[in-house]
Amino acid sequence: MSNLNAPTATEAAALFLVVNNIEVVYDHVILVLKGVSLDVPRGGIVALLGANGAGKTTTLKAVSNLLHAERGEVTKGSILFDGVEVQSLSPNEVVRRGCIQVMEGRRCFAHLTVEENLLTGAFTRTDGKAAIAQDLERVYAYFPRLAERCSSTAGYTSGGEQQMCVIGRALMSRPKMILLDEPSMGLAPQIVEEIFEIVKDLNVKEGVSFLLAEQNTNMALKYANYGYILENGRVVMDGEARALAANEDVKEFYLGVAGEKRKSFRDVKHYKRRKRWLA
Repeated sequence: MSNLNAPTATEAAALFLVVNNIEVVYDHVILVLKGVSLDVPRGGIVALLGANGAGKTTTLKAVSNLLHAERGEVTKGSILFDGVEVQSLSPNEVVRRGCIQVMEGRRCFAHLTVEENLLTGAFTRTDGKAAIAQDLERVYAYFPRLAERCSSTAGYTSGGEQQMCVIGRALMSRPKMILLDEPSMGLAPQIVEEIFEIVKDLNVKEGVSFLLAEQNTNMALKYANYGYILENGRVVMDGEARALAANEDVKEFYLGVAGEKRKSFRDVKHYKRRKRWLA
């Protein structure tokens, strides 16, 4: 799953998402992503880690093709989802192909009820009301709290309930992959763990793949299979989730566990990063 080389045909067949050396520019001037490559296997949970401003959200929006709304574009590289290049597709075409993004900030429709929010997630579907009703019950089974609050105005529900609502809304599109952006933001630890457990259930029971952008490195690596760390628009490290969680540099700079002689991020990682980018 290394991102240093393009995958072989056999490897590519096992991958849902292949992001290959992309650059993203905003307003024709501002270079935000600088040669980002990553893979997401079928049925996998991949964590995209890094501090605020590292480029995590931009990477997700490049995949879901939402960059144009913010005057951004992919200027180099390629993005393949399920074997098809998605740069030329509209966002709703990407959703129809099975890839949907859950934006950061719990962006539900505040004036609609919880159930009305969930039903908006099925707007691309053409398989009839009965199938949609069945999937609505499936969402309520995963999120019992939403069933209890189904007739409540979404804007008056708690932050955790709103996060569940936007994930449930994404599920209503019957996705193969969910791009989940900062699901823990602003939530109590107990609610965060509950949401990540639901993500795990959806992955195991429904086969939904996840690309998860998250600042809560500890929680993300607990549930992910693989992880990539972004710094200033570049991938500076990647590996199996357990290996990253055990890595001393990751412990210090992302998990808050300091080593004895480590003084600064630049001192520890500058050579590794430079060597990686020149490879």
